Amino acid sequence: MSAALPTSSREWHLVARPHGWPKAEDFALREAPVAAPGEGRILVRNLYFSVDPYMRGRMNDVKSYTPPFKLDHPMEGGAVGEVIASNAEGIAVGDHVLHGLGWREYADVPARHAVKVDPDLAPLSAYLGVLGMTGLTAYAGLFDVASFKEGDAVFVSGAAGAVGSQVGQMAKLKGASRVIGSAGSDEKVKLLVEEYGFDAAFNYKNGPVAEQLREAAPDGIDVYFDNVGGEHLEAAISSLNVRGRATICGMIAQYNATEPTPGPRNLALVIGKRLRLQGMLVGDHAALQPQFVQEVAAWLASGELKYGETVVEGIEKGFDTFLGLMRGENTGKMVVSLG
Repeated sequence: MSAALPTSSREWHLVARPHGWPKAEDFALREAPVAAPGEGRILVRNLYFSVDPYMRGRMNDVKSYTPPFKLDHPMEGGAVGEVIASNAEGIAVGDHVLHGLGWREYADVPARHAVKVDPDLAPLSAYLGVLGMTGLTAYAGLFDVASFKEGDAVFVSGAAGAVGSQVGQMAKLKGASRVIGSAGSDEKVKLLVEEYGFDAAFNYKNGPVAEQLREAAPDGIDVYFDNVGGEHLEAAISSLNVRGRATICGMIAQYNATEPTPGPRNLALVIGKRLRLQGMLVGDHAALQPQFVQEVAAWLASGELKYGETVVEGIEKGFDTFLGLMRGENTGKMVVSLG
């Protein structure tokens, strides 16, 4: 065990279930006491925590693939930090770990739910993004779920986000014939082409997605990686070639909708084109983790794979950062730094 421990920790609680867009009064930043960790547990000073689109679903009291956040309890999510007290074998004070108890300054974590990470291999925040859940989502969604093969033309929506920007680059590194991305600002479109090496990109706010996609991919697409849903999915179904595959990863366009959102009106095309549309959850692909880290760490080391981060300083900015993510204010992975 280590010497003097902090006596309290600030943590974000969900205090009301949001209806539509989350509001500040649905959340509270509260103080909680900190105690020495019990048997098999560690105390972690969080250095970064992640905000992710899936968290919006956990704010609703509905049965889903992951349980909803409890009211008046600290929220959860990916975090990386330094161990300041340990009552567990194999993890020492000073080690850095990745775990699932974010949204707070100090976390009392069961050691079996923590993974040691190496700050010399990559910056710690990268373990929440390019080398973490978002990177694995991109890797598994493209190579496993969408069965990507060399020569495929790939379209990615939400392409400047943490997952999308990785999907496009990974496709290029593995020999895609063409990679097209959509994003919500001209600045992001420029970034996709100039920084991330996409062959074409467009701002979905500048005109109908279907028309802009047809122009960017005149020969159609073979793979669609969907982070958005809605109009993008409909456009992709129109542009997919025979035996095209779509990975349905996220539908951020409708997470805050209070009315049912219209589905793609062209689903009948799935039959004639023999399309495969498959949903994915990153948790199903844990077995790929070692292969993923090895391959992606090598791409990072060689400079072939670039990644963006939007880092916001201070735990008090937690809610605002999450809201910014839902509005698309991030480029790449959105994280809160606790410095």
